[in-house]
Amino acid sequence: MKSILESRPELRAEVEKTAEVAGYLWQNGWAERNGGNITVNITRFADDDMRALPPISDVKPIGITLPFLKGCYFYCKGTGKRMRDLARWPMQNGSVIRILDDCASYVIIADEPVMPTSELPSHLAVHNHLIEKGSPYTATVHTHPIELVAMSHNREMLGKDVLTNILWSMIPETKAFCPLGLGIIPYELPGSVKLADATLRELDDYDVVLWEKHGVFAQGLDAMDAFDQIDVLSKSAKIYINARCMGFVPEGMSQEQMAEMSRAFNLPK
Repeated sequence: MKSILESRPELRAEVEKTAEVAGYLWQNGWAERNGGNITVNITRFADDDMRALPPISDVKPIGITLPFLKGCYFYCKGTGKRMRDLARWPMQNGSVIRILDDCASYVIIADEPVMPTSELPSHLAVHNHLIEKGSPYTATVHTHPIELVAMSHNREMLGKDVLTNILWSMIPETKAFCPLGLGIIPYELPGSVKLADATLRELDDYDVVLWEKHGVFAQGLDAMDAFDQIDVLSKSAKIYINARCMGFVPEGMSQEQMAEMSRAFNLPK
Protein backbone atom coordinates (compact mmCIF):
# COMPACT_ATOMS: atom_id res chain seq x y z
CA MET A 1 0.00 0.00 0.00
CA LYS A 2 1.25 3.46 -0.91
CA SER A 3 2.26 5.53 2.10
CA ILE A 4 0.63 8.90 2.76
CA LEU A 5 4.18 10.27 2.97
CA GLU A 6 4.91 9.53 -0.68
CA SER A 7 4.70 12.66 -2.84
CA ARG A 8 4.39 14.79 0.32
CA PRO A 9 7.98 15.70 1.22
CA GLU A 10 7.03 18.32 3.83
CA LEU A 11 4.78 15.87 5.66
CA ARG A 12 7.46 13.18 5.41
CA ALA A 13 10.01 15.57 6.95
CA GLU A 14 7.63 16.37 9.81
CA VAL A 15 6.97 12.70 10.56
CA GLU A 16 10.68 11.89 10.33
CA LYS A 17 11.44 14.72 12.75
CA THR A 18 8.87 13.29 15.15
CA ALA A 19 10.44 9.86 14.77
CA GLU A 20 13.84 11.36 15.55
CA VAL A 21 12.42 12.82 18.77
CA ALA A 22 10.95 9.42 19.67
CA GLY A 23 14.46 7.98 19.37
CA TYR A 24 15.88 10.64 21.69
CA LEU A 25 13.20 9.90 24.29
CA TRP A 26 14.14 6.22 24.23
CA GLN A 27 17.89 6.87 24.27
CA ASN A 28 17.53 9.13 27.30
CA GLY A 29 15.67 6.44 29.21
CA TRP A 30 12.51 8.54 29.30
CA ALA A 31 10.29 6.10 27.38
CA GLU A 32 10.25 2.70 29.04
CA ARG A 33 8.16 0.03 27.28
CA ASN A 34 5.31 1.94 25.60
CA GLY A 35 5.59 4.97 27.90
CA GLY A 36 4.98 8.46 26.57
CA ASN A 37 3.05 9.98 23.70
CA ILE A 38 3.53 12.42 20.81
CA THR A 39 0.77 14.13 18.84
CA VAL A 40 1.41 16.58 15.98
CA ASN A 41 -1.10 18.77 14.15
CA ILE A 42 -0.32 18.18 10.47
CA THR A 43 -3.36 19.98 9.02
CA ARG A 44 -1.10 22.47 7.22
CA PHE A 45 0.25 19.61 5.09
CA ALA A 46 -3.18 18.31 4.02
CA ASP A 47 -3.68 18.73 0.26
CA ASP A 48 -6.86 17.98 -1.67
CA ASP A 49 -5.81 14.39 -2.38
CA MET A 50 -5.14 13.78 1.30
CA ARG A 51 -8.52 15.25 2.25
CA ALA A 52 -10.14 12.84 -0.22
CA LEU A 53 -8.56 9.73 1.29
CA PRO A 54 -11.15 7.26 2.57
CA PRO A 55 -11.05 6.13 6.19
CA ILE A 56 -9.38 2.83 7.03
CA SER A 57 -11.13 2.52 10.40
CA ASP A 58 -14.57 2.80 11.88
CA VAL A 59 -15.60 6.16 13.31
CA LYS A 60 -14.02 6.46 16.76
CA PRO A 61 -15.42 8.70 19.51
CA ILE A 62 -12.99 11.12 21.15
CA GLY A 63 -15.08 11.34 24.31
CA ILE A 64 -15.27 15.13 24.29
CA THR A 65 -16.32 17.77 21.78
CA LEU A 66 -13.49 19.96 20.50
CA PRO A 67 -14.98 22.66 18.24
CA PHE A 68 -11.69 24.13 16.99
CA LEU A 69 -10.48 20.79 15.58
CA LYS A 70 -13.13 20.36 12.90
CA GLY A 71 -11.45 18.90 9.82
CA CYS A 72 -7.98 18.85 11.40
CA TYR A 73 -5.39 16.13 10.82
CA PHE A 74 -2.98 14.69 13.39
CA TYR A 75 -0.07 12.29 13.39
CA CYS A 76 -0.28 10.27 16.62
CA LYS A 77 1.81 7.63 18.32
CA GLY A 78 -0.12 4.38 18.50
CA THR A 79 -1.50 2.97 21.72
CA GLY A 80 0.75 0.29 23.17
CA LYS A 81 3.54 1.19 20.74
CA ARG A 82 7.13 1.77 21.82
CA MET A 83 9.06 4.98 21.15
CA ARG A 84 12.07 2.94 20.04
CA ASP A 85 9.91 1.34 17.35
CA LEU A 86 8.29 4.63 16.37
CA ALA A 87 11.80 5.98 15.79
CA ARG A 88 12.47 3.26 13.20
CA TRP A 89 9.04 2.68 11.70
CA PRO A 90 6.90 5.78 12.31
CA MET A 91 4.00 4.78 10.07
CA GLN A 92 3.77 1.26 11.50
CA ASN A 93 3.73 2.57 15.08
CA GLY A 94 1.69 5.70 14.53
CA SER A 95 -1.17 6.83 12.33
CA VAL A 96 -2.79 9.84 10.69
CA ILE A 97 -6.29 10.72 11.86
CA ARG A 98 -8.95 13.14 10.59
CA ILE A 99 -11.28 14.89 13.04
CA LEU A 100 -14.84 14.70 11.73
CA ASP A 101 -17.34 17.52 11.36
CA ASP A 102 -19.04 16.72 14.67
CA CYS A 103 -15.75 17.63 16.41
CA ALA A 104 -16.31 14.65 18.70
CA SER A 105 -15.03 11.73 16.62
CA TYR A 106 -12.29 10.77 14.20
CA VAL A 107 -11.23 8.23 11.61
CA ILE A 108 -7.82 6.82 10.78
CA ILE A 109 -6.82 7.58 7.19
CA ALA A 110 -3.22 6.27 6.98
CA ASP A 111 -1.03 4.32 6.79
CA GLU A 112 -2.34 1.41 8.84
CA PRO A 113 -5.30 1.19 11.28
CA VAL A 114 -3.05 1.77 14.30
CA MET A 115 -5.19 3.05 17.15
CA PRO A 116 -3.85 6.35 18.53
CA THR A 117 -2.61 6.72 22.08
CA SER A 118 -5.14 6.08 24.84
CA GLU A 119 -4.39 9.62 26.04
CA LEU A 120 -5.58 11.08 22.72
CA PRO A 121 -8.47 13.05 24.31
CA SER A 122 -6.05 14.92 26.59
CA HIS A 123 -3.65 15.68 23.74
CA LEU A 124 -6.44 16.81 21.42
CA ALA A 125 -7.92 19.01 24.15
CA VAL A 126 -4.59 20.83 24.32
CA HIS A 127 -4.48 21.21 20.53
CA ASN A 128 -8.04 22.55 20.58
CA HIS A 129 -7.01 25.14 23.16
CA LEU A 130 -3.90 26.08 21.17
CA ILE A 131 -5.97 26.79 18.06
CA GLU A 132 -8.58 28.65 20.11
CA LYS A 133 -6.01 31.09 21.43
CA GLY A 134 -4.14 31.45 18.13
CA SER A 135 -0.96 29.71 19.26
CA PRO A 136 1.66 28.70 16.66
CA TYR A 137 2.35 25.47 18.58
CA THR A 138 1.55 22.26 16.70
CA ALA A 139 3.07 19.48 18.83
CA THR A 140 2.55 17.91 22.24
CA VAL A 141 5.00 15.51 23.88
CA HIS A 142 4.51 13.47 27.04
CA THR A 143 7.48 11.58 28.47
CA HIS A 144 9.11 10.44 31.73
CA PRO A 145 12.43 12.26 32.38
CA ILE A 146 14.11 10.41 35.23
CA GLU A 147 15.63 13.30 37.19
CA LEU A 148 12.61 15.59 36.89
CA VAL A 149 10.27 12.84 38.08
CA ALA A 150 12.66 12.13 40.98
CA MET A 151 12.58 15.79 42.04
CA SER A 152 8.77 15.72 41.99
CA HIS A 153 8.91 13.28 44.92
CA ASN A 154 10.23 16.12 47.11
CA ARG A 155 7.21 17.95 48.51
CA GLU A 156 9.25 21.10 49.19
CA MET A 157 9.97 21.48 45.46
CA LEU A 158 6.33 21.43 44.36
CA GLY A 159 5.38 24.95 45.41
CA LYS A 160 4.72 27.44 42.60
CA ASP A 161 7.96 28.18 40.72
CA VAL A 162 10.18 26.64 43.41
CA LEU A 163 11.47 23.98 41.03
CA THR A 164 11.53 26.47 38.15
CA ASN A 165 13.93 28.73 40.04
CA ILE A 166 16.14 25.82 41.09
CA LEU A 167 16.41 24.61 37.49
CA TRP A 168 16.88 28.09 36.01
CA SER A 169 19.71 28.72 38.46
CA MET A 170 21.76 25.65 37.52
CA ILE A 171 22.95 26.88 34.11
CA PRO A 172 22.16 30.09 32.17
CA GLU A 173 20.89 28.26 29.09
CA THR A 174 17.95 26.81 30.98
CA LYS A 175 16.25 30.17 31.44
CA ALA A 176 17.25 31.24 27.93
CA PHE A 177 15.73 28.18 26.25
CA CYS A 178 12.85 27.47 28.64
CA PRO A 179 11.93 31.04 29.65
CA LEU A 180 8.44 30.23 30.95
CA GLY A 181 9.76 27.68 33.42
CA LEU A 182 8.07 24.53 34.65
CA GLY A 183 4.46 24.31 35.79
CA ILE A 184 3.57 21.85 38.55
CA ILE A 185 0.50 19.62 38.64
CA PRO A 186 -0.18 17.66 41.85
CA TYR A 187 -0.65 13.94 41.36
CA GLU A 188 -3.78 12.88 39.48
CA LEU A 189 -4.70 9.52 37.99
CA PRO A 190 -2.93 9.13 34.61
CA GLY A 191 -5.34 9.64 31.73
CA SER A 192 -8.00 11.18 33.98
CA VAL A 193 -10.19 14.18 33.15
CA LYS A 194 -8.83 15.93 36.26
CA LEU A 195 -5.27 15.60 34.97
CA ALA A 196 -6.28 16.85 31.51
CA ASP A 197 -8.11 19.86 32.94
CA ALA A 198 -5.20 20.75 35.24
CA THR A 199 -2.76 20.45 32.34
CA LEU A 200 -4.83 22.80 30.18
CA ARG A 201 -4.91 25.43 32.93
CA GLU A 202 -1.18 25.21 33.60
CA LEU A 203 -0.24 25.40 29.91
CA ASP A 204 -1.67 28.92 29.76
CA ASP A 205 1.38 30.03 31.79
CA TYR A 206 4.03 27.40 31.00
CA ASP A 207 5.18 25.47 27.93
CA VAL A 208 6.22 22.46 30.03
CA VAL A 209 4.37 21.04 33.01
CA LEU A 210 5.49 18.38 35.47
CA TRP A 211 2.97 15.76 36.53
CA GLU A 212 3.93 14.84 40.10
CA LYS A 213 5.45 11.35 40.36
CA HIS A 214 4.67 10.68 36.68
CA GLY A 215 6.34 12.72 33.93
CA VAL A 216 6.16 15.90 31.90
CA PHE A 217 3.87 17.28 29.20
CA ALA A 218 5.28 19.84 26.76
CA GLN A 219 3.96 21.85 23.84
CA GLY A 220 6.03 23.38 21.06
CA LEU A 221 6.30 24.60 17.49
CA ASP A 222 7.01 20.99 16.55
CA ALA A 223 8.03 17.81 18.37
CA MET A 224 11.71 18.85 18.37
CA ASP A 225 10.91 22.21 19.95
CA ALA A 226 8.90 20.53 22.70
CA PHE A 227 11.71 18.00 23.25
CA ASP A 228 14.36 20.73 23.46
CA GLN A 229 12.57 22.43 26.33
CA ILE A 230 12.27 19.16 28.26
CA ASP A 231 15.92 18.43 27.50
CA VAL A 232 17.27 21.69 28.94
CA LEU A 233 15.17 21.28 32.09
CA SER A 234 16.42 17.71 32.44
CA LYS A 235 20.03 18.87 32.08
CA SER A 236 19.55 21.29 34.98
CA ALA A 237 17.95 18.55 37.06
CA LYS A 238 21.00 16.34 36.42
CA ILE A 239 23.36 19.13 37.52
CA TYR A 240 21.39 19.66 40.72
CA ILE A 241 21.21 15.95 41.56
CA ASN A 242 24.90 15.37 40.73
CA ALA A 243 25.87 18.18 43.09
CA ARG A 244 23.71 16.69 45.86
CA CYS A 245 25.32 13.29 45.24
CA MET A 246 28.73 14.97 45.67
CA GLY A 247 27.61 16.01 49.14
CA PHE A 248 26.65 19.67 48.76
CA VAL A 249 23.67 21.81 47.83
CA PRO A 250 24.55 23.67 44.61
CA GLU A 251 24.70 27.43 45.03
CA GLY A 252 23.04 28.20 41.71
CA MET A 253 22.78 31.57 40.01
CA SER A 254 21.44 34.32 42.24
CA GLN A 255 18.11 36.04 41.63
CA GLU A 256 20.07 39.12 40.58
CA GLN A 257 22.08 37.11 38.03
CA MET A 258 18.92 35.55 36.61
CA ALA A 259 17.24 38.96 36.42
CA GLU A 260 20.28 40.22 34.51
CA MET A 261 19.84 37.28 32.10
CA SER A 262 16.21 38.19 31.56
CA ARG A 263 17.05 41.80 30.76
CA ALA A 264 19.98 40.93 28.49
CA PHE A 265 18.02 38.38 26.44
CA ASN A 266 14.60 40.05 26.68
CA LEU A 267 13.09 37.04 28.47
CA PRO A 268 9.74 36.95 30.27
CA LYS A 269 9.60 36.93 34.07
